[in-house]
Amino acid sequence: MAGLQAGSPTPQALTVHNQSRVLEIVFSDGAAFRLPFELLRIYSPSAEVQGHGPGQEVLQTGKRNVDLLALEPVGNYAVQPGFSDGHDTGIYSWDYLYFLGSQQDELWAEYEKRLLAAGADRDTPMPGKGPASCGSH
Repeated sequence: MAGLQAGSPTPQALTVHNQSRVLEIVFSDGAAFRLPFELLRIYSPSAEVQGHGPGQEVLQTGKRNVDLLALEPVGNYAVQPGFSDGHDTGIYSWDYLYFLGSQQDELWAEYEKRLLAAGADRDTPMPGKGPASCGSH
């Protein structure tokens, strides 16, 4: 399995822990991360979440209890998860998963700041949608 960047760490093991809602990843450089499904969902690299350019990101809320229903390989460089809220368009490269793991504390802090600025919390349903929404427009 190769990353998108030459010489970047690649996963040696991926383990889905459904009960604790965590994806555990061990990389070739020895780094190991436990990525909550919620973090994976709110930072999906999909256009539905990231938008099509800077400033077009869609704040994801109500994802605390999202489950991972599928995790499909994409070539030898990524996986594509399917979440219980119907979201399944994000393709997570090995490099992106490593980024999410290595920057997890900062990403959670940034998410909390964005929630506060929006007057929302982690359990607020997506605007105009039910709690099972995937946030697509």
